[in-house]
Amino acid sequence: MRFPSVPRPRSLAGQLFAMQAVLIAVLVAGYALFTYVSDQRQAEDAAARHATAVARSIADSPSVRSAIHTADPTLRLQPYALQVMRDADVDFVTIMNPSGIRWTHPDEKQIGRHFLGRIGPAQHGRTFTETYTGTLGPSVRAVTPVEENGRVIGLVSAGIKVEAISKRVRGQVTALLAVAGGALLLGAVGTYVVNARLRRHTHGMNATELSQVHDYHEATLHAVREGLLMLDGQYRVALINDGGRELLGVPTEKDVIGTSVARLGLPAPLTGALLASEPRVDEVHLTADRVLVVNTSPVSGGERRGTVVTLRDVTELQSLMGELDSERGFTQALRSQAHEAANRLHTVVSLIELGRAQEAVDFATAELELAQALTDQVVAAVSEPVLAALLLGKTAQANERGVELVLSEDSRLDDGVLPPGLPARDLVTILGNLIDNAVDAAQGSVGARVTVTAYTEGGVGGESETSGELVLRVADTGTGVDPAHAELVFQRGFTTKPAGPGGRGLGLALVRQAVHRQQGTLTVAEADGGGAEFEVRLPLHTPAGPSPVSGGDV
Repeated sequence: MRFPSVPRPRSLAGQLFAMQAVLIAVLVAGYALFTYVSDQRQAEDAAARHATAVARSIADSPSVRSAIHTADPTLRLQPYALQVMRDADVDFVTIMNPSGIRWTHPDEKQIGRHFLGRIGPAQHGRTFTETYTGTLGPSVRAVTPVEENGRVIGLVSAGIKVEAISKRVRGQVTALLAVAGGALLLGAVGTYVVNARLRRHTHGMNATELSQVHDYHEATLHAVREGLLMLDGQYRVALINDGGRELLGVPTEKDVIGTSVARLGLPAPLTGALLASEPRVDEVHLTADRVLVVNTSPVSGGERRGTVVTLRDVTELQSLMGELDSERGFTQALRSQAHEAANRLHTVVSLIELGRAQEAVDFATAELELAQALTDQVVAAVSEPVLAALLLGKTAQANERGVELVLSEDSRLDDGVLPPGLPARDLVTILGNLIDNAVDAAQGSVGARVTVTAYTEGGVGGESETSGELVLRVADTGTGVDPAHAELVFQRGFTTKPAGPGGRGLGLALVRQAVHRQQGTLTVAEADGGGAEFEVRLPLHTPAGPSPVSGGDV
């Protein structure tokens, strides 16, 4: 069984078109009716003024007064009245005695009979007009006295039939209707054009569908965890969802709609990416405390209309990738150590087989003492377990790359000195990336060496603002940092090394982000033996306000 389909509601543009068409039709019809009534009244007033002028000119004529004094006024006045009717374009001219008995009339049978209508005001010397139905039908007439020496000696009435007035008005109404029809047609065409444009913009949807789309739009914006930012053609914020506010650090209570991206206080590289005219795909950018993957796509329809920006938070992922890289480094170091251990074991076995047992014991003991001395040196200087493990792993990794990693004599970091507010993950990010960067810089140089210094300075746990700082210093024997690049080295994407499979220029930017998160300072200077020296100072208590993160003098 087939059910009848329910007709789809008219689109919003169609509803507006119908409403506007009806409105224009009503306005035009009302204007036409008003004009018709107004023209009718004006035509009657004009007819009354015309009749009054004709009647007064007849009453003021000397020939009329002289004819009234004759024995038969009709003989002279009737031809005169007919001539005036033709010349003045009126329907009748009636001249009568003061009692209202006609001397003239278009119908000669009515001569000598009493005038139909009021004559009282004229008998008292006043001119007046009225609309009255007489022998010729309804007419607009004027009645005026013929006076001589202050005495009324006759009356004159001139009039125009209402039918003639209506005929004139009908001619005007025909023209009016033509104009009204043209206005209605023009208004309909204009309304259609405007609504056709509206239909394209609303995609033919009706009001209910538009309301549903808006509701879905709002629900989607608040449900999506990823950040969504829409910019208009002038790079001003047109829309931002809750995720975008959180990822960009924009307070919820702050209204940023209509604000330029350049005024949001974002890092310069991220601002540059948002202001770029070309699309950006999976670019990694840093904010004060997050690592974001940014994608931008211009919105264009013949002209640039704006940009759609999506933001993904990969802070945790980036941290895990850093830890994974460290684990991979440890694995490679262990693999290398296992290979070296196998070589040494073969050497020991061979010495025993050759009957040189004492030499085998001395060789094995020396290797154990060397490994234990390195471990004892690191643990004695840095008993904090996370940093100690990191330094041991990095030492083996650097050794495999032909770089000597040493711990300076000034290093001293006891276990338990680091507060709970200083996460081990941030320490690994800071020191691990600085060492990796230093090993890259020192590799291949003469006497390649990386020197690490770690100690606490000031009254640890004290109450003063300057007490309790953790100092981490990493120096290398590389080529150093160009003074012109002292600040640029901390920006994402800056590197002097060839790009690898996963890209470069992110390590120092992550270090700067972690230092800023802990409200510390990060500087770069020239090392004593050449190369670069990076120094990080982290407060061991919560400072009153954020400290700057800047590049120092080189």
